[in-house]
Amino acid sequence: MLRVVVTGIGVISPLGSGAAENLANARAGRSGIQRLAAPWAARLQSPVGAAARFDGAAHFAAPRLRMLDRASQLALVAAEQALSDSGCVLGDCERSRIGVFVGTGMGGSQSTDDGYQALYGDGGDRIKPFSVLMGMYNAPAAWIGIEHDICGPNLTYSTACSSSAVAIGEAWLRIARGDLDLAIAGGAEAPLSFGSLKAWEALHTLASVDAADPSASCKPFSKNRSGMVLGEGAALLVLESRERALARGARIHGEILGYGLATDSTHITRPTVAGQSRALRAALQCAQLEPTDIDAINAHGTGTPANDGVEIAALKEVFANHASQLLISATKSMHGHLLGAAGALECALSLLAMQQRVALPTMHLASPDPDCDLDCVANRAREDVAIERMLSASFAFGGTNAVLVLGSVDVAQAANA
Repeated sequence: MLRVVVTGIGVISPLGSGAAENLANARAGRSGIQRLAAPWAARLQSPVGAAARFDGAAHFAAPRLRMLDRASQLALVAAEQALSDSGCVLGDCERSRIGVFVGTGMGGSQSTDDGYQALYGDGGDRIKPFSVLMGMYNAPAAWIGIEHDICGPNLTYSTACSSSAVAIGEAWLRIARGDLDLAIAGGAEAPLSFGSLKAWEALHTLASVDAADPSASCKPFSKNRSGMVLGEGAALLVLESRERALARGARIHGEILGYGLATDSTHITRPTVAGQSRALRAALQCAQLEPTDIDAINAHGTGTPANDGVEIAALKEVFANHASQLLISATKSMHGHLLGAAGALECALSLLAMQQRVALPTMHLASPDPDCDLDCVANRAREDVAIERMLSASFAFGGTNAVLVLGSVDVAQAANA
């Protein structure tokens, strides 16, 4: 198996545009969560969300914009950032040996919602001619492939909240086996539409608005947590073999050391300690690491009453006494839950944080839940800490649990054992 490194990172999220701005805001504990300004927000029980600071019209001409759902717009710009960051010239690769792997939980949901509103809400007889092309789940991946003339596998994964972690893991596997030379992998999501938010409200999973500070509405691991806050954005990574990256003198952000995948198979929405533990153990086994080799976790940490306690219990089960030594960050407290794109954003933030020797904070953690009694890096980043290996965990409705094992730049540059 070949070693696989990350040489490019592109991010559009509620924390900003580009890798540097996203890391700076996460490091400072700035929240991208806010009250929603749309006219229909007044009809929501929980009118908060984490919108990306992104104007598609600044990136695409009007005729093309009419063919792109917001999720595809975000994906295309993040992919362009990642390729630029990597310094990779795709023309130097055989196009059939480049792949695109994208995760999304809801596809072009805004376009679908707009179409239903035009038909059922407004009583119309027609919708936009490109509605199917805008709403289909594989549109973000397809547009990336078209934009960059990529002729290898073009795959879309939809496993709810673990979608983009699965996409990165599957891309890692193809490169590690030598099937591909390079991959663009990650996720995109734009679920901040009225219909989508009302549907999530019906599940009673969304956070209550913090009356004192709406930006503090998502409180992972806190005793007074009330749910998650939906967010939008895209994060794409450029993956390639370590050998290829070193040969072309690429800057390396870190290494993907392994990937674990397991399913609860018990309940469509209720997480289980057993399922999450299986995914954590599978990731460690894949990376040929012991629990004591891991320094930090970017937790799934949604802020829902059900998830957080289960996740901490799974960490205690797998890591035993070492669990108390882990630095645990729940960055959804700042960028919200990007559903299918969450795993990719959290993977990107984890790689960037390791480079800067910082453990990102879990914000709004004033009153920790007694059952969540590990070191959750409360309210302030931990600076100048050595993090060589960490996990990025993504646990999903439907029960598909995915865990990525990440190595720092120092680990990636070290000689083969």
